[in-house]
Amino acid sequence: MTQPTTPEQPLGASRVELPRGESETAARAPSSPQTAISMRGLSSWYGSNQVLHALDLEIAAKQVCAFIGPSGCGKSTLLRWINRMNDTIPGARAAGMLSLHGLDLLDPTLDVVDLRRRVGMVFQKPNPFPKSIFDNVAFGPRLHRIYSPTDLEELVEQSLRASALWGEVKDRLDSSALGLSGGQQQRLCIARAIAVGPEVLLMDEPCSALDPRSTASIEELIRELRATYTIVIVTHNMQQASRVSDATAFFYEGKLIETGATDLLFTNPTNRQTEDYVTGRFG
Repeated sequence: MTQPTTPEQPLGASRVELPRGESETAARAPSSPQTAISMRGLSSWYGSNQVLHALDLEIAAKQVCAFIGPSGCGKSTLLRWINRMNDTIPGARAAGMLSLHGLDLLDPTLDVVDLRRRVGMVFQKPNPFPKSIFDNVAFGPRLHRIYSPTDLEELVEQSLRASALWGEVKDRLDSSALGLSGGQQQRLCIARAIAVGPEVLLMDEPCSALDPRSTASIEELIRELRATYTIVIVTHNMQQASRVSDATAFFYEGKLIETGATDLLFTNPTNRQTEDYVTGRFG
């Protein structure tokens, strides 16, 4: 594939047109019904620095896909293209095809506010708002539509139950979210993402700032949520990836080295580089 040139683009117009030919045909190919997220020839730059190189990857609906690889290999950059958070970074741009259920995620006219409702994000460090527990969960729904008080209360309860937090906070919903433990705050952030009705949950090292007990709670929650949501998790913890994910994608220096079912990738990888990484020989 011929790499596209990298002319200056205004912020927000984060798409570089593909050259005509085979890649353009691939970019127009629809995703299969079982695929939630599809990418073909996806490349990305920060200014003149290319960080993703012609990625081809399919992420199945209602499964957990783990992104693994050394620091700086492009995992988080890719995660942030899926909900267009890279739009806020000057000089960030992408080329190729990236779609969610057939929706072109690199379309410069895409409504990114609606996209971020459909694609929730949970960050490395819990980031609850300095509001009550109730208002944290209700924040997104209040932005997107008008609810009656009763309906909003039901939605908050459903979201907290889905994030396995309801039993711990039901008697103190008016208390500040900042008074929760780190693990509780992370589950609250998951409840906040769930409350707006997403199709996809992106998790960027969601357990790296948590203790082992809280990590176990989040991992159990991830396993439960995959029945309802497509989940993509970035992790440096090989054991965590093997425990929670159905599929794993291994990245190195911005390139997708290998992808496949997690059990096979960890026990019988086809690429020597993958084997060296998952067995701890480097990384």
